[in-house]
Amino acid sequence: MKTTVLNLNAETVGEIELADSVFGVPVRKDLLARMIAWQLAKRRSGNHKAKIISEISGTTKKPFRQKGTGRARQGSTRSPQFRGGAVIFGPVVRSHAFDLQKKVRKLALKTALASKHAEGKLVVLDQAIAETHKTRVLVGQLSRLGLGSALIIDGANLNENFARAAANIPFIDVLPEQGANVYDILRRDTLVLTKNAVEQLEARLK
Repeated sequence: MKTTVLNLNAETVGEIELADSVFGVPVRKDLLARMIAWQLAKRRSGNHKAKIISEISGTTKKPFRQKGTGRARQGSTRSPQFRGGAVIFGPVVRSHAFDLQKKVRKLALKTALASKHAEGKLVVLDQAIAETHKTRVLVGQLSRLGLGSALIIDGANLNENFARAAANIPFIDVLPEQGANVYDILRRDTLVLTKNAVEQLEARLK
């Protein structure tokens, strides 16, 4: 399938052939949901922690004798029923990550790319190179392209001026090709790929 190639001034500068095996796969929402759940679970720090009874500082002395006081028997003031006591079955430090097959992750990335193409929200740029790192200039160029919320993916090496200029623009993200992922593609309205990114993604996913 063919699509037009634009430059940063919103001018058509040519066409590019997109591989059907990458940009034309059926859109499966179940795969996208599984992949996003995997990414977000992997990102969680898992550093929540509550103290169990062995970690509570305090005396181990029995607070009062077993019988004759009229009160319920108690063995420790560090028990969960006391203020400052332990937590039963509380959270512990752990990883929330789970396994997802490599072929599923690969197909999910293809599906994310194909979904943007199917929705007409895929833009191919000739190149993402800025002459200056000034944000104001890039804002004007992106507005001409009609990009308010976009993920821009370039080749393996980002243009430093372009990346610095885009860093201050809300809802605009810039990633190298190797950083392309399902969550970032779907969280922005438009996906923008450079010609280099298209070639490298196709080589990686075919």
